[in-house]
Amino acid sequence: MTTPSQAIEVEVVEIDGAAPPAKFETPEASAPRQFWQTNWQDRALKLNSRWWPLWVLLGAAAVVLLLTVGLALGIVFVIFRILRGLMRALFG
Repeated sequence: MTTPSQAIEVEVVEIDGAAPPAKFETPEASAPRQFWQTNWQDRALKLNSRWWPLWVLLGAAAVVLLLTVGLALGIVFVIFRILRGLMRALFG
């Protein structure tokens, strides 16, 4: 003899003095999404192939800017080292 399983369905009204958040079902969730309602995060991560010349130019400009700033900092560092060496030679 097998006993049929009995499922008991209950609704939680309150746990530890706080009611659980209400679950609202919206009828729009089942409706198909329009073009402008698509996931924009995925769209932002995928670059459009028509814009690749712009991205190449912007990337090249960024590299040139970084190299220029690095070169300027390198020159300032070399001048600082030379001046520090001269000061040590004169006053050390």
